[in-house]
Amino acid sequence: MAIKRAITNLPLHYGKAPLWLFSRMKRFSAAIIEIILFEFGPKELLKRLSDPIWFQALGCAAGFDWHSSGVTTTLCGALKEGLLMLGDDAPVAICGGKAKRAIETPGEITVYGDRWGMDVSKFIELSKICAKIDNCAIQDGYNLYHHTFIFTKEGDWAVIQQGMNEANRTARRYQWLSKDGLNLTMEPHTGITCDKTDIVLNLVAEESSGTQTAIVDFSRQTPDKMVKIWTDMTISMPKRHYITERDFDTKRLGRIFKTIYEEEPANFEEIMKIKGVGPKTMAALSLVAELVYEKLPSFKDPARFSFAHGGKDGHPYPVDRKTYDKTIETLKTCVDKAKLKDREKLDALKRLAYLNRY
Repeated sequence: MAIKRAITNLPLHYGKAPLWLFSRMKRFSAAIIEIILFEFGPKELLKRLSDPIWFQALGCAAGFDWHSSGVTTTLCGALKEGLLMLGDDAPVAICGGKAKRAIETPGEITVYGDRWGMDVSKFIELSKICAKIDNCAIQDGYNLYHHTFIFTKEGDWAVIQQGMNEANRTARRYQWLSKDGLNLTMEPHTGITCDKTDIVLNLVAEESSGTQTAIVDFSRQTPDKMVKIWTDMTISMPKRHYITERDFDTKRLGRIFKTIYEEEPANFEEIMKIKGVGPKTMAALSLVAELVYEKLPSFKDPARFSFAHGGKDGHPYPVDRKTYDKTIETLKTCVDKAKLKDREKLDALKRLAYLNRY
């Protein structure tokens, strides 16, 4: 049977989740994490958390509003604190979070690296580049304010991050999952969740591959030649476009052109990693690729999922606290008994989940 997908926005909800709800969300998340780790292992946990539909369903099951931006930020916080409840032996790390916690992600990754005795430099690099891609290579009107990086001892990783558009008061979630052969700059997401917008510059779309190549070619010109190309181009720039000459500080652009040239980037990903290359620089480079190299970037919004799935605000109905507590208790009992080789309750739960599919 085909599943119909309803559509809604994720409006920005400010403030904090009430303590009575968040304390339950932590315990619920701890139980869910423990069961998945016990039954399937850490790689499966990351796979599910990076799945937009599974993540949204988990947020709803945890009692958060189906239509709220907080389903991302609060659920990630609950998962992070729920994991801590399981102790230091858990083979997975959840780092980062909202606002200041997002900035602290590299330090938190380092703490886990020291604890596990492993080199985590690649995870720090991945955390930074994933955030930069969603903030700079995808220009959809959403600025990142939440970043959660998840990784395992075996080297698997996932990213859940969210941006806000204060003009229309909506949020957009971006999700990533590691896999063999993953190209970080070519259709890298497991999903982007939000209603689509009209004008999006998407430099990591498959259709933008020519643009990426042109940008790399442009970066190999001398800084003086780069500035001349930009100056000559802006004289005849079309009046109506996604960006105009007025959007740029030409002197600053000249300095960043010089930095790019001196870094000698071998590919588009290396350009993205250069310090100082932000949204305006990427927009300028894409315009050069289009008007000079005749390589048109993609303007197709990469958002692929939108949702209309009790919530804390009573939508679609209030959270039943007694039932929620009973659910947490049941999940905890299932995994505790299974660890003692008594799988009756856990197997019954799996059978119930199977029956609910039909």
